[in-house]
Amino acid sequence: QVQLVESGGGLVQPGGSLRLSCAASGRIFSINTMDWYRQAPGKERELVAFITSNGRTIYADSVKGRFTISREYAKNSVYLQMNSLKVEDTAVYYCHTKSYWGQGTQVTVSS
Repeated sequence: QVQLVESGGGLVQPGGSLRLSCAASGRIFSINTMDWYRQAPGKERELVAFITSNGRTIYADSVKGRFTISREYAKNSVYLQMNSLKVEDTAVYYCHTKSYWGQGTQVTVSS
């Protein structure tokens, strides 16, 4: 079992920044790739970014150049730095690894 707890969501104006955090606990030695997904109202959940154990990263086209995913092994954590936020980035953001999901954190971009 792996437990994932996200934090860092909130309300921000367009053009602003937020940093999401995800702390993993449990059978963390089994974790390889960690991902961030998001789900906007009325839309399907979509992959935002992932990072492998050797640091390789992949981003959705919609967030390239604005979002950065990173890992901190000492804290068993993964982060999502979100810059130049747009209204269309509004969604619940989920941390994910293997078959495990966090509870989600709401990000709202609005003026």
